[in-house]
Amino acid sequence: MESNDSSQEETKQSSAEAERLRKKDASAAYQRTLLARHDLRPYTLDYVERLFQDFAEIHGDRRFGDDPAIVAGMASYHGTPVMVVGHQKGRDIKQRQHRNFGCPQPEGYRKAMRAMKLADKFSRPIICFIDTPGAYPGLGAEERGQAEAIAFNLREMARLEVPVIVCVVGEGGSGGALAIAVGNRVLMQENAIYSVITPEGCSAILWKDQNHVDAAAAALKITASDLISLGVIDEIVPEPPGGAHTDHDASAYLLDKQLRPCLESLMEKTGPELRKQRYLRFRGMGAVSDLW
Repeated sequence: MESNDSSQEETKQSSAEAERLRKKDASAAYQRTLLARHDLRPYTLDYVERLFQDFAEIHGDRRFGDDPAIVAGMASYHGTPVMVVGHQKGRDIKQRQHRNFGCPQPEGYRKAMRAMKLADKFSRPIICFIDTPGAYPGLGAEERGQAEAIAFNLREMARLEVPVIVCVVGEGGSGGALAIAVGNRVLMQENAIYSVITPEGCSAILWKDQNHVDAAAAALKITASDLISLGVIDEIVPEPPGGAHTDHDASAYLLDKQLRPCLESLMEKTGPELRKQRYLRFRGMGAVSDLW
């Protein structure tokens, strides 16, 4: 009897410790989500200002209009002509309304693809910065073909014959992020997130409330350490102590240290090699088994 009591007590202690660690890990995942959304975190244009020279912005999709939630333009990066594409949020309420809180509409994705096609035509590497809660779900966006615009980008990015490097620098929200994130290499800052849905959205669907966001964040595997183990990203970019929002210059410097050698290694590959590498990279994600 004493042996059984002792065994039961050990089981209870182990279960309690496992629950404590689970809650700790869940809390850590959601804390990174909050850091990824910090109001002072550097956005695409902050990195453009610090890492690129002679940036010339491209506007409009030549179909409907210009979407300020996505910025695109030609620039020079350490002497190499490149194309920069990225999501852009706003600092104050006026800027946020102008940028639609970083949520692109179809014309934004079509503008991004127009810029990428130009880059492909003139053999310019493409560098994408990901930071969006997701594509805008409004009625007008749906009427103008939001889903088709995202699907079209996924297909066309897979066909590009220039290096494509993706940098997840904030929120990587669902198809809104993936629409400009089909890259040969994916770098991700340590406090950024990348997920099919927000923790709040997941909690609302599974638990019908907002009281389980910690558990949802942990279950979704949205952090850089989770995603590199799953093969979704290739490198984790460290941030300054306290997070990228504490020092924009240091954040850009740390990103540059990994971005530059990454680009140089891809510049050695031919167009067909880049297409094949990109294809195999995405085909290799996940687990597939035959049922018969």
